[in-house]
Amino acid sequence: MMLPRWFVTLLFVLALATPAAAAKVETKPSQELARHLSAIAALAKPSPMLPVPAGHFLLGSKRIDTDPYGIGTQFDDTELPQNRVWLDAYEMDRDEVSLGEYLAFLQQRKITPSDELQKLIWHVITVHSVTDETLSRWPALYVTWKEARDFCQSVQKRLPTEAEWEKAARGTEGGLFPWGDAMPDAKLAMFGQYHVHEIPILAPVDSLDDGRSPYGLHHMAGNVAEWVHDWFGFDYYAYMTEKNPPGPTSGRYRSVRGGSWKSRVIMLRTATRSGSPPEQRSATVGLRCAKSADETAPNPK
Repeated sequence: MMLPRWFVTLLFVLALATPAAAAKVETKPSQELARHLSAIAALAKPSPMLPVPAGHFLLGSKRIDTDPYGIGTQFDDTELPQNRVWLDAYEMDRDEVSLGEYLAFLQQRKITPSDELQKLIWHVITVHSVTDETLSRWPALYVTWKEARDFCQSVQKRLPTEAEWEKAARGTEGGLFPWGDAMPDAKLAMFGQYHVHEIPILAPVDSLDDGRSPYGLHHMAGNVAEWVHDWFGFDYYAYMTEKNPPGPTSGRYRSVRGGSWKSRVIMLRTATRSGSPPEQRSATVGLRCAKSADETAPNPK
């Protein structure tokens, strides 16, 4: 029996997320941890941006009912139907926003890092001897959607729309993965990892050149999944506009794309969609930023 598409997607949302942090005052870091946080932030290196030219591309998937376990088969109905969409020219960060950049942003705003992030950093420094230099090149994680949006705005950029993210990930002809149709392996993506204590197993944001997208972007599959601008619309592809689709006007979840370090192969597909509550903090979700060719950012919804 085929499960309803909304139910399948909801199951993925719940699997992706860790328990949401309620509104609270975060714990002030110890002096020693604060020194590490400052050192990691001081090592931040912004990502270069790469152009994505104006033009049409194939968004979503064609329905396949004859091969239910095939990698080309839709994950669920939310990626149906396939549309030929026009996007104006824009630029995307080559790399996911790094942990160093995110901590520098929090310092500038005088925002205390979340308890989840503090505990993770302290643990990997003291137990696993991970260096500040290594942590500075990790992707940002435990980031809410609003923080992701605010970070991009702080550097005169914005979150990409879901359509922009997908074109940057797969190119114009509907590629199955960022690198093409070959099945992923350790040289192409960071995925399928497991740690009994949920410690992220991450790659540097500027690594795995073999897995780059057609426009040269790193980690559009795996490492961390990425917040995008849109509300998550379960049936949005059925009524979306054919030029610069902005996403639904409202919703409960924000869209998340790309799969993460712990994802199965099917979640690395460039067409696979998911969503998460915007206030969610997760060890599997980060961000990257975009900018219109005319440098005009859309108003957040």
